[in-house]
Amino acid sequence: MPRGLGHRRPGCLPGMKPGLLGTLGIDARLAALLGTLAAIWLGLHVLTDGIFLTPRNLWNLASQTAVVGIMACGMVLVIVTRRIDLSVGSIAGCAGMVIAVLQVEVFAPGTWWNPWLTLAIGLGVGAAIGAAQGALNAWLAIPAFVVTLAGLLIFRGVAWLLTSGRTVAPMDPTFQLLGGGFQGSIGAAASWVLGALGVAALAWLRLSARARRQRFGFTPRPLWAEAVTILLMSGLILGFVAVMNSYNRPRTDIAQGISIPVLVLIGVACVLEWLARTRRFGRYVYAIGGNPEAARLAGVPSARIIVAVFALMGFLAALAGAVATARLNAGANSTGELAELSVIAAAVIGGTSLAGGSGTVVGAVLGAVIMQSLDNGMVLLGLPSALRNVIIGVVLIVAVWADALWRRRAGGARGGEA
Repeated sequence: MPRGLGHRRPGCLPGMKPGLLGTLGIDARLAALLGTLAAIWLGLHVLTDGIFLTPRNLWNLASQTAVVGIMACGMVLVIVTRRIDLSVGSIAGCAGMVIAVLQVEVFAPGTWWNPWLTLAIGLGVGAAIGAAQGALNAWLAIPAFVVTLAGLLIFRGVAWLLTSGRTVAPMDPTFQLLGGGFQGSIGAAASWVLGALGVAALAWLRLSARARRQRFGFTPRPLWAEAVTILLMSGLILGFVAVMNSYNRPRTDIAQGISIPVLVLIGVACVLEWLARTRRFGRYVYAIGGNPEAARLAGVPSARIIVAVFALMGFLAALAGAVATARLNAGANSTGELAELSVIAAAVIGGTSLAGGSGTVVGAVLGAVIMQSLDNGMVLLGLPSALRNVIIGVVLIVAVWADALWRRRAGGARGGEA
């Protein structure tokens, strides 16, 4: 390796100065996603005669994104390992129906423990299904596509058989809070406190990372660049809180604040980003996807990691199913139907490569927001569902094509560097 190359900032060729995004430590793909999202929002705002960017619609959009976003976070890890999970929508529907049946027809309704116990059982069912599918792939070498395609059919059928197609309602009032709605939010004061904590955590993480780079002999980013990055990200956090607080409950002056489904999505994204970036589990996942044979020779327990990834995906699908069931206030057989398509599309639009080895949780969340924004905007425009499906399909093809271009460009840059 040429002298000094180890201290070069990522994305810069020898002898070249880093660009502004590289200096600030901002992922260019995430910046492009944010720019795309801003353009989509502005376009839809104009096309809907100023309806799209109203506080009410943005608050609803955030809550609607939660279900797909929760599953997309887990789908990133599945796709990074060079696999796919087509059963997430069926797992969500099956887990949601299990929760509804237990909550309404089996356990004593109205008891304080009913919603918590049924939720725990539903999440356990999802994790067990995911682990079983992962085991079939990892230990019996059945392709993940086949295993999860079978799961899509099996668990959609199980959800129907549990009630012979009946809708089960109503859900426990405490459980309904998980779905959001007028009561399922934390209010303005708690939202501002949470936003302030987020800004403080962001500043601490950025400065701690800078200190670690210095301690291990790497060239740190300029202090001004860290300050600008912290200010930009803090602005996004506080701006989001301000928008959530600008929508009042109907016929009141009480601000809704951040809804509980959005809090769940934020929590899931933070935990999975922490796992992917800082823990051995995350390094193993990316190693398996980047080069499976090299990972095996390096002693990575690939089978166990794959089972764990699918178990985590099943758990998150069940959590998304619980949120959808609480939002609907009923266990319905249609819950999660075709959700796997939106989830995979969100992950791919967010930069997760179908070739494996690369992808980010934050990108998947942005992809989910883009997907839901397009769907929300098309509903406001009154477009038929068939046309909405066509447009979403075209967007997915464009996203995969853009990913292929990005990978070729990155490969060319590495080749030139060599």
